[in-house]
Amino acid sequence: MEARMTFKKGPIEGVEIRKLRKFVDERGWLCELWRNDEVAGPLAPAMCYASISRPGVQRGPHEHVDQADYFCFLGPSNFLVVLWDNRPGSATFGNRVRIVVGEDDPTVVIVPAGVVHGYRNVGGKDGLVTNLPNQLFMGKARKSPIDEIRHEDDPKTIFQMDDTH
Repeated sequence: MEARMTFKKGPIEGVEIRKLRKFVDERGWLCELWRNDEVAGPLAPAMCYASISRPGVQRGPHEHVDQADYFCFLGPSNFLVVLWDNRPGSATFGNRVRIVVGEDDPTVVIVPAGVVHGYRNVGGKDGLVTNLPNQLFMGKARKSPIDEIRHEDDPKTIFQMDDTH
């Protein structure tokens, strides 16, 4: 019988979680998502995309071999984000982080390559997520393989959003 790895609660080396500040006035609000004086080098974004997830929809868990993600959770709606450090050489190997972010707690989550991650819309309305990854999707002119290991396709995966793994 194969032994299952158990993850423990704790920070993950290279993962950054930053609170976002909304500047609100009578017109609405503005929020800085990324500044090149705060994130540079290998984590600097190469592109930007936005997605809408309906209530209850989960994306992931999956991981990237080379890509780092720079997720912006602003709302509307809230998201459960789960991260697992599955990198054997990492000082925080075996740690897991679970946070709820979004409309009630605007947050950036920077996920380095090799950290398994997933998120689920846990609010009652459609939720917007913006990502500024440091790699182009499928490389220049979309001619490279997709950099993704999709654990969500394995029903027996140890990376369970609602589990203690």
